[in-house]
Amino acid sequence: MHQLWAEMDRRLLMKLGTAGLAAMALPGAAQAMAAQGFTHGVASGEPGPRSVLLWTRYAAAVDTALTAEVSDTADFVRIVGGGSVTAAGDADHTAKLHVDGLEPGRWYFYRFVAPDGTMSVTGRTRTLPEGAAGAFTLALFSCANMPFGWFNAYGHASARSDIDLVVHVGDYLYEYKVGTYPSPKEAVPGRLIQPSNELIALADYRLRYAAYRSDPDLQRLHQLFPIVAQWDDHEFANDTWKGGAENHQPDEGDWSAREAAAMRAYDEWMPVGGARWRSYQVGDLATIFLPETRITARDKQFEIGDILADKGDAAAALKQFAETGYRDPARQLLGSEQEKWLFDGFAASAKSGTRWQVCAQQIVMGSLFTPPESKNWFGADLPDYVQRRVEIGQLAAKAGLPLNMDSWDGYPAARDRLLAAAQRAGANLVTLSGDSHNAWAFDLTHGGRPAGIEVGGHSVTSPGFESYTPAIPDDIRVAALRAASPQLRWANTRDRGYATVALTPERVTADWHFVSSVRSHDLALASSHRMTATRGRNAYDKD
Repeated sequence: MHQLWAEMDRRLLMKLGTAGLAAMALPGAAQAMAAQGFTHGVASGEPGPRSVLLWTRYAAAVDTALTAEVSDTADFVRIVGGGSVTAAGDADHTAKLHVDGLEPGRWYFYRFVAPDGTMSVTGRTRTLPEGAAGAFTLALFSCANMPFGWFNAYGHASARSDIDLVVHVGDYLYEYKVGTYPSPKEAVPGRLIQPSNELIALADYRLRYAAYRSDPDLQRLHQLFPIVAQWDDHEFANDTWKGGAENHQPDEGDWSAREAAAMRAYDEWMPVGGARWRSYQVGDLATIFLPETRITARDKQFEIGDILADKGDAAAALKQFAETGYRDPARQLLGSEQEKWLFDGFAASAKSGTRWQVCAQQIVMGSLFTPPESKNWFGADLPDYVQRRVEIGQLAAKAGLPLNMDSWDGYPAARDRLLAAAQRAGANLVTLSGDSHNAWAFDLTHGGRPAGIEVGGHSVTSPGFESYTPAIPDDIRVAALRAASPQLRWANTRDRGYATVALTPERVTADWHFVSSVRSHDLALASSHRMTATRGRNAYDKD
């Protein structure tokens, strides 16, 4: 399917995949931060048809000028691009370089060279195709909480030969202090992170990135594939919105300072170019839009407790809210400027004849509702406050309110605007999402008409529905959720892993891959699930 791969020596790929990564023996973040030289491998991102961004980290006592070399062969006999870049202490010794003048749709090898002649590991990247493109495969990741387990999903994807681009839609790391999500009992031995405190200051965020990027499977993924990435909330703090976050308290200082620190560390440690939102053109096959849904314009999430405050009749209060404030058209998720960019982008992409309009964003777009059966899922020995939450969830569902107000379900007017814009444009919309920790396939509709499909990616390690209802089999949970949620075509609410999305001119093939475990380092898959969608239908094909 991918002719370029026929030109590559698979033994060479395996060699690159393990170069510099002594299996599971890399130093921890604290040691890596104290080390000198190339401490965290290499990475690439922001691909275009003739350009790519290269990343590395080189620690030294002073700012260090590095040379980046790009070659079309792994032996670097012919250098076809590169340049000079400085690993600056002010940027946590990270270095990024945009390389231009490359050829479309090509795999390249790259490395960084220090003044003393030492070299980084060799990375591999590729440019996007231009013109006619017969096939292109994305790997979709989200929600990698390191203490919850091993990054087996990253490791499995790194061993594949059919992935063209990695898309990470957020929760690349988590901000909690050690002992909080996961608890000490839940934490997997050996999955240690630094610092031990919650991330608030710039130094905290930097050290946490260093901890995560010391993981061999994550390093290998970055080494072998270009990535396009967007933050979600945990790169800042849980349930972030434009004015704060659920996990930011007044005694933790000014929110804007914490937000700025988190943004700066993300920009330093990730192979990203700095634009809040952007798009990527995959020849005539797809336009990939990467919007920002967290800090630019998101209004504060609805809270059921606020809705019911000082209300005697909970059912009546929820019903009134569902009919009034819930659908307030003034509420924003993207903001008017970003909406215009995205909606105009849909129209321009479809008008140009591009086959698919792919919206890779952070949160679930399809509607999920609390099943009535769920009131019996939690057992009789729940604490009173938990029992009350279960009861309120049932009342909310009866009022027509969704399960998760932090997702697009909490911003229905904004979602309506997006889906209407896709329909007006005649787009073939494929939405990619993360955040929820579980795997979903939704048929998105607007005004009673098909508007697109959603590939909801499950988490790399973070627990999902199964952690709250461990006594309920997955097929029982999924059947109840599907019965309560008309847009939901399929789900897995139990397993961890990643998804791939294979694009051809007439079909999208989504595969959800489930690793056998995250509590041990094991790259084997337990299972996979496949669904397809035919161009022009804006709905999944029949089972």
